[in-house]
Amino acid sequence: MESNGKAGNHGLEGDVDLQFLLEGGKLLKVKSSSWKKNRMYKLHDDYTTIWHESHRIFKRKETFSIDDVDSVRKGRQSESLQKHTEAHVEDLCFSIIFKGRRRNLDLVATSVEEAKQWVNGLEKILSNMKKLNRQQTSEHWIFNCMRKADKNKDNMMTLKELKHFLRQINVEVDETYAKVLFTKCDTSNSGTLEGSEIKLFYDLLTHREEIDVIYEKHAATGGQMSANDLLNFLLNEQREVATLEDALRLIEKYELDDSAKHMNHMTKDGFLMYLQQEEGSIFNPAHKKVYQDMSQPINHYFISSSHNTYLMGDQLKGPSSTEAYIKALMKSCRCVELDCWDGAQGEPVIYHGHTLTSKVLFKDVIKAIKEYAFKTSEYPVILSLENHCTLEQQKRMAKHMSSILGSALLTSPLEDQMPTAFPSPEELKGRFIIKGKRLNKLDAVYSNTSPAVEEDCVSEEDEAAETNNSKTDPNGQKAKAKKSKIKLAKQLSDLVIYCKSVHFSGFEHAKDNQAFYEMSSFKESKAVNLAETAANAFIHHNMTKLSRIYPAGSRTASSNYNPVPLWNAGCQIVALNFQTPSKEMDVNQGRFRSNGLSGYILKPEFQRYDGSEFNPMTLTKGPWIKHKTLHIMVISAQQLPKLNKDKPKSIVDPLVKVEIYGVPADTCSKETRSIENNGFNPMWNETFQFDIQVPELAILRFQVEDYDATSQNDLIGHYCLPLTSLQNGYRHVPLLTKRGDVLPSAGLFVHLMLLDAK
Repeated sequence: MESNGKAGNHGLEGDVDLQFLLEGGKLLKVKSSSWKKNRMYKLHDDYTTIWHESHRIFKRKETFSIDDVDSVRKGRQSESLQKHTEAHVEDLCFSIIFKGRRRNLDLVATSVEEAKQWVNGLEKILSNMKKLNRQQTSEHWIFNCMRKADKNKDNMMTLKELKHFLRQINVEVDETYAKVLFTKCDTSNSGTLEGSEIKLFYDLLTHREEIDVIYEKHAATGGQMSANDLLNFLLNEQREVATLEDALRLIEKYELDDSAKHMNHMTKDGFLMYLQQEEGSIFNPAHKKVYQDMSQPINHYFISSSHNTYLMGDQLKGPSSTEAYIKALMKSCRCVELDCWDGAQGEPVIYHGHTLTSKVLFKDVIKAIKEYAFKTSEYPVILSLENHCTLEQQKRMAKHMSSILGSALLTSPLEDQMPTAFPSPEELKGRFIIKGKRLNKLDAVYSNTSPAVEEDCVSEEDEAAETNNSKTDPNGQKAKAKKSKIKLAKQLSDLVIYCKSVHFSGFEHAKDNQAFYEMSSFKESKAVNLAETAANAFIHHNMTKLSRIYPAGSRTASSNYNPVPLWNAGCQIVALNFQTPSKEMDVNQGRFRSNGLSGYILKPEFQRYDGSEFNPMTLTKGPWIKHKTLHIMVISAQQLPKLNKDKPKSIVDPLVKVEIYGVPADTCSKETRSIENNGFNPMWNETFQFDIQVPELAILRFQVEDYDATSQNDLIGHYCLPLTSLQNGYRHVPLLTKRGDVLPSAGLFVHLMLLDAK
């Protein structure tokens, strides 16, 4: 039970930084200017838990799991450290960033060397945990649960502790079965399980009956799989383009038994190992890299986009934060929104105007964007400005962007002469593009005839105007809609190159009067209406221009709308509230999961070529119709987490929903029956069939729920991917939490076949 749990230590034995963490030391914990306290921190000898002192009631120790840590940041890179510490302690500071909504842990070490050791040690463990294969992750999870069940810490397991452990891992067993399992493993008849008996218990527990059946069917060489048997499996079951060399490579990579490997055979354990790696995943590993043509004009791509990016919560009183920008950018968001207002001492701030949301300095946001913009994706980031500032603070905004972003900020067109179309994501790699109002046409850059206007009035951004016009007077009457004007400074105007905001006055008007770089923003209701009633016109509009869609102002809880109908209409910048976990955000992350998490997905050709008659609402015949049949068998799930940890006897009753999002004709949802009291290894073996007309726009989503007859089902986990990125055959499906973090040991096992319809 001891050694097997040390997943975080795999391959790091004797590492100097880890030894330092195991010994631990005092760190200054920073919460505010007045709350800075020294606390003891150390790595537990399981290599997956950090112990720390807490003085809440009396002196005691608390822990957090490395599994809950998203990243470690060196220096004063959190808002709290920037606000509550001095610049001279920069090299002593570091922050532990947690997954989900848990507050960052901001710490100051006593020396630069100690800060480095903490950061290096934690990063090594995090990196190691990410490298664990699925079997090791599973073992790590199970042995951690065993440790918790071992109440008296004697490394032995009584029958009572065994039952407690089974409930922890989400299995409800009756008394008789628990006794049978216990007796079978207690080979020494000591009344406890220890050492090899616990290993036997683990093997019985994790035995995968469905894998046995598949393996035995294909292992045609003396009870084992030869390289040829494996090749036949890859060709006939997995429908891969594979050679004997590919089969031999998999044996070399995943077979653990040296004698089998020597004969170029794969045992059942090696076969399971292969199925649990990326080669056996539902998601095509080739799509983890940028594989699409990135040399098309930027408006030919769907662009991952965030609305009110600064908010961590709701639109009325939630906090504004640079952290929200960092999280969105790290999720490969490529268009972020900055809602800019006059701040104190001449410094513009970002917040949701006329609300109780907190404020964050504009310059701090620009610094955070500069730091994190290109860590996940090297492709361009659009800064969508909603400008409410006076002239002086607009000039300050322009100065901050120019000085902080430097040469990465696009301040003139890439071309030597007036362009007629957008540059490509490839040409704009590593660049920032400003979206906002501009005083004149872009061709003024190339001529000296345009008057040098220092400032002028322009109409407000459409979203700002909508927000202002939606206000009610004291009698509850809606204010009369009026077009607000703001004064715009030339310094800010000149930074707007390829994304000049203009009001939308109809598709014909746009075609006749708008330059390619003049783009409109649409609130969701207007955009959805256009997508339903004039889809083909919308698609043609988006062939030459960019469109941004934003959520209705009435979504004060930061809820989201369905982005799929807007993508169907070719809209590129479909902005969602990234801070809000929702089915819509799951689908958004699924859409942008492929193409190397670049945040750019090339639109299908029928949404890009002039003359296309594609209409997602009517689906007339054309090259977009590629009729497919998707056969899915939901076979089993593994190690689904308990939802109600406060109730030890509460076990989940899982069911699986399988959903297709795409054109209306393809949108469909089906579900399995629920399985009572088994979250550890439920088995369904249920088959579904989906008819799909336009696979290039289809997204497949799995949702695992805990069935409840009396109330709404609870979400256990989900996973979403483009239909064009799935692999056929027997595949494991990873599961994500509500907030999009991987559930380390949980997953689905399915069989898929996407075939041309007969």
